[in-house]
Amino acid sequence: MVVSEDAVREALKQVVDPELFINIVDLGLVYVVDLQGTDDKVDIKIEMTMTSPACPAGPQLVSQTKNVLSALEGVGNVDVKVVMIPPWTPDRMTEEARDQLGIF
Repeated sequence: MVVSEDAVREALKQVVDPELFINIVDLGLVYVVDLQGTDDKVDIKIEMTMTSPACPAGPQLVSQTKNVLSALEGVGNVDVKVVMIPPWTPDRMTEEARDQLGIF
């Protein structure tokens, strides 16, 4: 498997917010996917946010993000950084996520 930004974002759809029941990609929580490395191992740096600074699921989402990406073939180190700037807004969600939550 080739580790690409698309492959990383697709894998991250396995990480689901336990309160909203929508994955972190469709929620718009993943801001940056940075891939660095060689042909045999790729290090991944993720910048993501939470729906609020006091999000109780934060540690769980970070842990799941690391676990999902570490399980990908060809992945070396995984670094997940939580950022609050820019703040998350519902505008970042996909249309599918908005539909699921009834936001139009």
